[in-house]
Amino acid sequence: MGSRISYVIEMKNRIKQIMKQKNVSRDELADAVDAHPITISKLVSGKMNLTTDWMERIAKALRVRPEELISAAPALRTVTVNMHVEAGSWAEANVWEDPDQQYQIAVPNDPEFANLTLHGAETRGPSMNKRYPSGTIVVYTSIYETDEEPVPGRRYIIECERTDGLREATVKTLHKDEQGCLWLMPESNDPRHQQPIEVNGNLGDTIRIVGRVVFSVQKET
Repeated sequence: MGSRISYVIEMKNRIKQIMKQKNVSRDELADAVDAHPITISKLVSGKMNLTTDWMERIAKALRVRPEELISAAPALRTVTVNMHVEAGSWAEANVWEDPDQQYQIAVPNDPEFANLTLHGAETRGPSMNKRYPSGTIVVYTSIYETDEEPVPGRRYIIECERTDGLREATVKTLHKDEQGCLWLMPESNDPRHQQPIEVNGNLGDTIRIVGRVVFSVQKET
């Protein structure tokens, strides 16, 4: 068997509420999961990532289902990860056609997206690493389905198509400057990927905003 991968989902948790309901103290929970009480405090407050491994250990100790730690009732949905996003990776397509490459992750079943298709993409390379280190899963809604106007300050899946038909995809933050021009801002500590891109600039390439990032899931290192 391969090594186990633990993921962390960015959301609030209900550990403190459940501890109160179960009349379990911080120290008692720490003993039950073989952890330091300070670690429990950090997990409860969100100062420490609540990985799937921690969810399983704490849920077992509190005698609840793991998903109850992050929602009032089992309220998760699965999303298929079937593509990657990586600046500089030019190809005819970045979707994984081989079903064996695809996998699923769980995200909150947020009512805002209940009637929308959610898509999953795996980030690769350093072009987004200040926000999404390589291996992060970004979950996004399709602009073509929602028909929403892009909003400055939000992060989007960006597709760039060259004149030869090859494409790359990455994640950028949308920014509007004082003149009203829209820019795609990188979040990378790699000098090769720190150049802002004007949405309507004349680069010879076709720039498309294809989806808005609504969740991110990261491997716990």
